[in-house]
Amino acid sequence: MRAAGAAAPLRVDIAAKTFRSAQGVSLTALRDLSFEVRRGEFACLLGPSGCGKTTTLRILLGLDRDFSGSFQLPEGGSGRIAAVFQEPTLLPWRTVEQNVRLALPKDRRAMDLDRLFGDLGLAGMRSLYPSELSLGLARRVALARAFANEPAVLFLDEPFVSLDEQTAERLRHLLLSVWSARPTTALMVTHNLHEALMLSDRIVVLSARPAHVEGVFDIRLPRQDRSPQVTSDLLRSFRLKFPTHA
Repeated sequence: MRAAGAAAPLRVDIAAKTFRSAQGVSLTALRDLSFEVRRGEFACLLGPSGCGKTTTLRILLGLDRDFSGSFQLPEGGSGRIAAVFQEPTLLPWRTVEQNVRLALPKDRRAMDLDRLFGDLGLAGMRSLYPSELSLGLARRVALARAFANEPAVLFLDEPFVSLDEQTAERLRHLLLSVWSARPTTALMVTHNLHEALMLSDRIVVLSARPAHVEGVFDIRLPRQDRSPQVTSDLLRSFRLKFPTHA
């Protein structure tokens, strides 16, 4: 079930999500999973591997409708939802610019994207093909494709996984820069606590499967004030509240 409100938050209330194995065994991935992301907030879903974080995103994206419960998206409308997955999934026969513009509604495909490409360091790469890009650059293109649509809500599923830490850190800063210039409600799946402390306003902490919310860690400090020392203090506070997730 899906509902929408003009100024509503992202609200999730999934009673249960169950899979059935090839052997006919029933496996419950989510149970009584409820949380909220305020409008314009950047939140992270943090939890152990295999707990159901990606399953939650698939439900919110409408890719999995076999569940009980409901959720509400900010402002509604499938045309204003964007997602960035673990793999960039770019069309190999299209250029960088073509890949980004193809994600736009037809009446907006001629819009000016100069600033967006510039902010993501892609200004000189618009005519390149995916095979000519490193994985880090391909991930930048995936971010450009998502933000170009000016979404009301942005979902990210571990978009920096498998990158070396230096490249991942650079992309986290780019993501923050682009998101700050184009604020939207964002929900990102991660298992990386450092990443969550750097990016988010709110960390929604999930239990092991079947996933439910163990608690919420709010970060009210502006991101520019999160120095290494402050981040260390935040980490210590998080570990005190959620010792099994540190």
